[in-house]
Amino acid sequence: MGKTAFISNEKCFWHFGGNYALLAPVGGLVQPMVAGGLPEAPETKRRLKNLIEVTGLHSDLEMVTGGSATIEDVLRVHPRSYIDEFRRLSDSGGGELGLRTPFGPGAFEIAMLSAGLVIDAVEGVVQGRYRNAYALSRPPGHHCLPDWPNGFCLLANIAIAIEAAKAKGLLGKVAVLDWDVHHGNGTEAIYYERDDVLTISIHQDRCYPHDTGSIDDQGKGAGLGFNMNIPLPPGCGHNAYVEATERLIIPKLKAFDADLVIIACGFDAGGFDPLARMMCSAETFREMTRRVMQVSDGKLVAAHEGGYSELYVPFCGHAMLEEMSGSTIHAADPLAQRVMGQQPGERVQAFHSELIDDMVAKLL
Repeated sequence: MGKTAFISNEKCFWHFGGNYALLAPVGGLVQPMVAGGLPEAPETKRRLKNLIEVTGLHSDLEMVTGGSATIEDVLRVHPRSYIDEFRRLSDSGGGELGLRTPFGPGAFEIAMLSAGLVIDAVEGVVQGRYRNAYALSRPPGHHCLPDWPNGFCLLANIAIAIEAAKAKGLLGKVAVLDWDVHHGNGTEAIYYERDDVLTISIHQDRCYPHDTGSIDDQGKGAGLGFNMNIPLPPGCGHNAYVEATERLIIPKLKAFDADLVIIACGFDAGGFDPLARMMCSAETFREMTRRVMQVSDGKLVAAHEGGYSELYVPFCGHAMLEEMSGSTIHAADPLAQRVMGQQPGERVQAFHSELIDDMVAKLL
């Protein structure tokens, strides 16, 4: 069994999101921002790669430069009309499609690279070249519907990778666990009526999108029972996430018994993220990874999604990679004392546990 692969491509850092200030287009009363624009910026991902090199964790990983998806790959998920329009705008200098998905020239090729990283990760793990794999995919993908990009996501990276592996006869049942703080509505929509792909999303309730992610949305037709949403109220922290993992996610994964688990690993449930109101720490992501690895026998793929704190995302990602690789190299969380010291009090944690009790009764 090989090492943990860390799959990236420098060009993915070159994607840029246009003239925005946080989530608002610049213009009228909205001033340009001196530093940045869209929160989905390259630095959170680049600094994760920098951190694993500075700590030396990269020596315990297989560092891989990933390649591009093909048109055939993406057409298994997205219609030709969308791909043609995306490429046309990209070639003509950039533009915007869907909701909050601005892009500049060359974005189509970069998005194809991002999907390609996840394809490489999935195929490398199922073929036994890697023990497990982390794809530093950018732009992200979990909000992208087949013909409607939104939430910074231009191609459905994980779905494209699943369908590419299935087309080669490499995969049967797949479980997608999305712990990005925003609901994985794109992945859900693509597999909502299928029973060969289990989709699980644990997210801040009605954060983004505001109208998806309900606990009642459990699939349709053949897919009924194969979609699980775990909407948590703002303010949930380490204990709520670990308890939800142990009591909801792990039993569902065990019952489904997938050939592969793919984690849509956003780190925006971290306590310092500007686009959410959760209180997770780097240790939270380590603990969730540990539990998923136990049920998947260590065989999993992680595809990077959101996370918008340039300081904190790298430490959350490093903790996850420590666990995936079994490395003894550790990057101490510089804000651990602060975030763990501000966890919900006992009464609020008891309320969160009662919510999870209700979800267990309804979903399992």
